[in-house]
Amino acid sequence: MPMDVVDYEIKGSEMQFVEVELDPGEAAVGEAGSMMFMDAGIQMDTVFGDGSGAQSGFLGKLLSAGRRVITGESLFITVYTNQASTKLRIAFAAPYPGKILPMDLRELGGMLICQKDAFLCAARGVSLGIYFQQKLSVGFFGGEGFVMQKLEGDGLAFVHAGGTVIKRELQAGQVLLIDTGCIVAFTPSVNFEIQYVGKIKTALFGGEGLFFAKVTGPGTVWLQSLPFSRLASRVFAAAPQMGGSREEGSVLGGFGAGSLLGGVIGGDDD
Repeated sequence: MPMDVVDYEIKGSEMQFVEVELDPGEAAVGEAGSMMFMDAGIQMDTVFGDGSGAQSGFLGKLLSAGRRVITGESLFITVYTNQASTKLRIAFAAPYPGKILPMDLRELGGMLICQKDAFLCAARGVSLGIYFQQKLSVGFFGGEGFVMQKLEGDGLAFVHAGGTVIKRELQAGQVLLIDTGCIVAFTPSVNFEIQYVGKIKTALFGGEGLFFAKVTGPGTVWLQSLPFSRLASRVFAAAPQMGGSREEGSVLGGFGAGSLLGGVIGGDDD
């Protein structure tokens, strides 16, 4: 299926969204729950698989859907088609603080490898698949970097990254050592493998884990300062771990007078 060429505008700073303009007959695909708003006249259609139209027949669609499940995504994807005779707009919102990156697959050689939760939306015709690292060491110890998404085609795709994003151009043989969760995407020419941190003390008490990613150029690598897994672990660590009433986790919770006041406000006046 030929790629749809869409115009877009990324808005916001910390919590961004991308507004895509669709000509009559054009369509965009988005992850479930990513749509923010759309003009009347855009038709939503939930399809089995990746929505690219590249897989024909039930078996092809089943394989496409199975690949998405392996990367932690839904079996289905939503296609948004402009059924009107004028240009219409639709917006897709980022799931957590960070940046939305427009990726022109035509300029990237037709393929991009990205973290399994990075894909946000794309022009119709972009194929979503999985990318397995070939090295056994990556398979056993790669963690977040082992099973990744593969975006193919010559259209425009949008990926989301947490925190601040940096783009690094690696020369042939140039090596960069990265926390596995901080990798957003890289071009296929980049060699990716897992390396042990080297010292038991560092591995146990350094807070960075036992392994990190070693990427070798040539190619392009996009990095994020706040992986979602890191954000989630900080939130979980700060959340109250004890059972009890909802007031215990508030600012008033943990203080004698505050707890009493919280109980009164909550209706506990026995």
